[in-house]
Amino acid sequence: MSYADLSQARLFYVIDGPADAPVLVLSNSLGTNADMWARQVPALSKHFRVLRYDTRGHGKSSVPDGEYTFAQLGNDVAELLAHLNIQRAHFCGLSMGGPTGLWLALNRPELIGKLILCNTAARIGSAEGWSARIAAVAEQTLEKMAPTLVERWLTDGYRAAEPGLSQVLVDMLRRTPDAGYSGNCAALRDADFREQVSAIKAPTLVISSTHDLAATPAQGQELAAAISGARYLELNTSHISNWEQPEAFTRAVVDFLAE
Repeated sequence: MSYADLSQARLFYVIDGPADAPVLVLSNSLGTNADMWARQVPALSKHFRVLRYDTRGHGKSSVPDGEYTFAQLGNDVAELLAHLNIQRAHFCGLSMGGPTGLWLALNRPELIGKLILCNTAARIGSAEGWSARIAAVAEQTLEKMAPTLVERWLTDGYRAAEPGLSQVLVDMLRRTPDAGYSGNCAALRDADFREQVSAIKAPTLVISSTHDLAATPAQGQELAAAISGARYLELNTSHISNWEQPEAFTRAVVDFLAE
């Protein structure tokens, strides 16, 4: 197990793949952790030095007090790269990991090679919705809310066909600290990159999902249209596309980064 003690947080991270390969950072969705990428690592690590980490407030990373911002989440990644003496990396973020990538591409563009934004948007949800989520977690806890929340992550068909793999995500969410989850909900509540994303220069791939209600295909198309030269791909899944269609997702990432 590896940890990096940064200025504001202690991040857990895992590295797979050749030491001399291009670095690919994988940034997890809200309520998951670095294990959400487990089904991508065997293939990706053949081509890249894959750096997975638990976003602050998740998994084995620390849970700083209070609410978070994407400036903090992005700086965590920048400091992690500096800690590992990595000058530049490709970045792939899913859901909440997407705005982290947007912040980095806008504020630390020298660190980002290619950018992959998955099941995300320049503005995810509404301030009212995130405030309600924070209040619900305080009242009910993630332990109780997890099964219902994961219903939005995966299609009904997948959950019926793969109950075991679906339960893995439920358990991952249940293990997420309530305070860390809520701190990240605050970051999502306050983040709106819609007026900024056109300034992104990194080659970008946007992956959306047909059945995603959290970050809709229309939002993904808008994001891709706003970034000069960005590609758009839509998978027939729900919100956690890399879990539901791991082969198609991984192939899209490898093909884009290999160009």
